[in-house]
Amino acid sequence: MQTNRRAWVRRVVALALGAAAATALTQTQQRLLPAQSEITFTSRQMGVPVTGRFRDFDADIAFDPRRPEAAQIRIDIDLASVTLASSEVEAELATPGWFDSRRTPRARFASSAVKPLGGGRFEITGRLTIKNVTREIVVPVTLAASGTSTAASGRFVIKRLDFRIGDGDWGDTSLVADEVQVRFRLLLAGVAVP
Repeated sequence: MQTNRRAWVRRVVALALGAAAATALTQTQQRLLPAQSEITFTSRQMGVPVTGRFRDFDADIAFDPRRPEAAQIRIDIDLASVTLASSEVEAELATPGWFDSRRTPRARFASSAVKPLGGGRFEITGRLTIKNVTREIVVPVTLAASGTSTAASGRFVIKRLDFRIGDGDWGDTSLVADEVQVRFRLLLAGVAVP
C-alpha cells in the first residue's frame, strides 16, 4: 500500500512538472516580432489629421486562444521613439507638457481580462499608463494568420488630456483634438489562431 502511494505521488509530481514545463515552453515561444509590427496614432491639429508612429516597443505575451481568461499581455512603448512629420515636433513631444519622455520614458498596457467574441476576435480590457497616469481601456483585437506568424490588429481611441498629454497651453481642443486614434498591427510568433 505504501509503495502504491509513493508511485502515485511520483506520477502526480511528474505530471505537474511536465505541465509546468510545457506552459513555460509555450510562453517563451510566444514573442513579438517588432521589425514587422507597428503602432501608429492619429490626432487632429486644427482639424487636419496628423499621424505618427513609435519605432521601439516590446511585448510579453502568454496567450492561448482556447483559454483566453488566463491570458497575460503586456506592451511597453518607448515614448522617445516617436516619429512625426518633423524633428521640431518630435522634440516638442519629448517636453514635460507632452510625453515628458525624460521622466516617464515608457507607456505600458497590461491586460486584466480577455473576452472572446468569435471569429478570431477578442476584447482585451487592461490598464494603459502614460506619464504615470493609469486608465482602464478596452481594446478590440483580431487575430489572423500571416505566413508562419499571427497578426494581432486593432484600433482604439484615447483622450490625450486624460493622460495629461499636451496640457497647459495645448489643452485647447480646438487647436489639438482631445481624441487620439491608436492603431496597431503586431506580428506574433507562437500564438495560434483560433
